Amino acid sequence: MNARVLFPFSAIVGQEEMKRALLIAAVDATLGGVLVFGDRGTGKSTAVRALAALLPPMRVVVGCPYSCSPDAPAGLCEQCSQPGAKAKTALVPVPVVDLPLGATEDRVVGALDIERALAQGVKAFEPGLLARAHRGFLYIDEVNLLEDHIVDLLLDVAASGENVVEREGLSIRHPARFVLVGSGNPEEGELRPQLLDRFGLSVEVTTPSDIATRIEVVRRRDAFERDQAGFAVSWAAEEAKLRRRLVAARKRLPEIVVPDESIGHAARLCIALGTDGLRGELTLIRAARALAAYDGEREVGLAQLRAVAPAALRHRLRRNPLDDTVATTRVERAIAEVLAA
Repeated sequence: MNARVLFPFSAIVGQEEMKRALLIAAVDATLGGVLVFGDRGTGKSTAVRALAALLPPMRVVVGCPYSCSPDAPAGLCEQCSQPGAKAKTALVPVPVVDLPLGATEDRVVGALDIERALAQGVKAFEPGLLARAHRGFLYIDEVNLLEDHIVDLLLDVAASGENVVEREGLSIRHPARFVLVGSGNPEEGELRPQLLDRFGLSVEVTTPSDIATRIEVVRRRDAFERDQAGFAVSWAAEEAKLRRRLVAARKRLPEIVVPDESIGHAARLCIALGTDGLRGELTLIRAARALAAYDGEREVGLAQLRAVAPAALRHRLRRNPLDDTVATTRVERAIAEVLAA
């Protein structure tokens, strides 16, 4: 069976903030994921799947239901960490797992394998969506409509990087570290503050208003639909170039210097905006460091802070009843005042 051909990431027209946020999250998966809010039909799900396809294959332990990495012994599951275990390895694509709105808790976290229990009389664990998403992307469309108990569950796993299941006589613990990507239309409801704050970056996408951009979007999409394989080949060189840049950024990330001056800029910006806690500063610095790695810089500077500040901070602002200015405008105004050259 032929592999599904995905629209190339490098061929996506416009939506620069969304693409930059996803690339940053791919460089540093510890950022906390990306929230994409905006109009329907603006390429949100296309970008997520295209990014995963762009990433180099990951090495896994063959037969492991959690896709454990043989290169990270500290993060192995119980099965793979057994003394003397010598497992075969293989390269597989980075997974993108969809979490449907109507998914049950059992489907998300995993549950007792009923078929094996009835046929063999043994208690075996059937991994859920969190297991499949480990080391990849967990994508939630219409995340603002997700049921509260699933939201609470995701918060626990996102904070710990581990999924714990204790039910029906089972006690299972397995790694579950993934890049959480949520998308939605703000007109259909707001996101719970607890989950909103967990997203590292939040970006806004809109339908392009200029004719030239709209023409180019339609032209490329139509070309892709008519000849998917041929279109992918025509963008292969650009995809390879972007892949090399991502791989280099990941290797460079630990070496990026964050001067105290840059941390001070981040702190002053968050104070000016009145963000709660210190998650804003931490995310801003991490995102700026990832962008510096992607840009080939040696240290975090004002350029990186200005570029990522809206995405890192707009969803962390308190509502001011005396100021109905949209969050993005408030952040941009603060950037102009605090991060002036």
